Amino acid sequence: MHYIDLGIFVGYMLIMLGVGYYFMQKNKNQDDYYVGGRDIGSWHIGLSVVATDVGGGFSVGLGGLGFVMGLSGSWMLFTGLLGAWLAAVFLIPRVKQDPAFANFYTFPQIFKHLFDRKVGIVAAVICLVGYLGFTSSQLLAGAKLASGTFEELDINQALWIMGAIAVIYTVLGGLKAVIYTDTVQWIILMLGFIFIGLPIAYFHVGGWEVIRQTLPDEFFTLTNLRWQDFANWGITILPIWFIGMTLYQRIFASRDVASAKKAWFIAGLFEWPIMAFMGVSLGLLSRVAFEQDLLIFDLETLDPEMGLPILLRTILPSGLLGLMMAAYFSAVLSTADSCLMAASGNLSTDIFGKWLNKKSEKVQIRYSQLFTLGLGAVALFVALQMTNVLELMLYSYAFMVSGLLIPVLFGLFTKKKDPDAALAAMIVGGSVTGGLGLANVNLPMELDPNFFGVFASLATFLLVYKYKKMKKSK
Repeated sequence: MHYIDLGIFVGYMLIMLGVGYYFMQKNKNQDDYYVGGRDIGSWHIGLSVVATDVGGGFSVGLGGLGFVMGLSGSWMLFTGLLGAWLAAVFLIPRVKQDPAFANFYTFPQIFKHLFDRKVGIVAAVICLVGYLGFTSSQLLAGAKLASGTFEELDINQALWIMGAIAVIYTVLGGLKAVIYTDTVQWIILMLGFIFIGLPIAYFHVGGWEVIRQTLPDEFFTLTNLRWQDFANWGITILPIWFIGMTLYQRIFASRDVASAKKAWFIAGLFEWPIMAFMGVSLGLLSRVAFEQDLLIFDLETLDPEMGLPILLRTILPSGLLGLMMAAYFSAVLSTADSCLMAASGNLSTDIFGKWLNKKSEKVQIRYSQLFTLGLGAVALFVALQMTNVLELMLYSYAFMVSGLLIPVLFGLFTKKKDPDAALAAMIVGGSVTGGLGLANVNLPMELDPNFFGVFASLATFLLVYKYKKMKKSK
């Protein structure tokens, strides 16, 4: 890699660290550190939401889907559009207009309010584990990009570098640093896709006629997927908009209901069609290059998620490669920082909050930073053990969805606020999904373990609730 590209990349990372240090000086209390002072506008929130939800993991994952199945891979983020808009219509007014939630920092605090402290702690543990896995997936995405781009780096070395940068600037700056840098990072990613990655890759492989001749017709349709693919994405991604800690933090950080809803509508449109089609198109173009032997690799052994970074490394001239890599690393950091903040919030507010509340605000922030640093180290260790970005992301999503979705829906939208039913549903749902995933067994109709986890959670909640109601009536 040319020193110009390396200079651009290093300069960008130093700017991110500088932003973290700047906001460290501005943060006065937990309100600033975890919910950005509760006064952030729609566009900053909206771009931060989509940057967090799509980020580097989905950017790399979409490239892998485009490499394997073409444009049909874009349907994965259509479920994100549906989830964002459903949350805007139903969830945001319920959460933002409830005065009981006005001073909350985390999602599990809602569980504690709706049910009891024990349910809140279990919810915090589920969120903590899920977001640690999600942070790890983003660090792994960044490492794949780096090792695919910088030939001198192996993936473990890249992981150490990415982990250090993402963790340090998140530790320093808190949510304000995260949200404002997310806005910049998302704009950089979009500009990189539109003006560098897509046009140069398109002309490099020979234009439209060559592309059509190189790949089968199904790569250019929206029907090159099974109904199970769409169903599995839907059950995992759509519900995350109702149980995602990073999303609740941004609801709390929004000025009011109207600005929060606008932010979610903005985020949905950027997810699909904008990001969805750009991501899979780049993956498709990388497949064309490999099929034409423009890139000398064995397709049988190549990790599909490495196709895109290898393509960019090969075709982009010095200077532009550095800019494109900065764009992709922007996406990685925009998700890794948010997920790390979510996990840190669970630890400092929901698990150790009672103890920390006795400390001064300055000491609280220092402990929050310490928790963020420790969790970042754990996420880095997990990432060193994994190989597939999209698999790790979806597994983390599924674990949270199966444990948290049913109780929060009953708690927010019905009068069935039974702590025992909620606790049982969380444990059973998370355990079923986690157990089936680890067992790696063939499930009916090739459905995701999350389907069975969510329905087990629903059945458990209703059974415990009905049993207690019958017991009381006797």
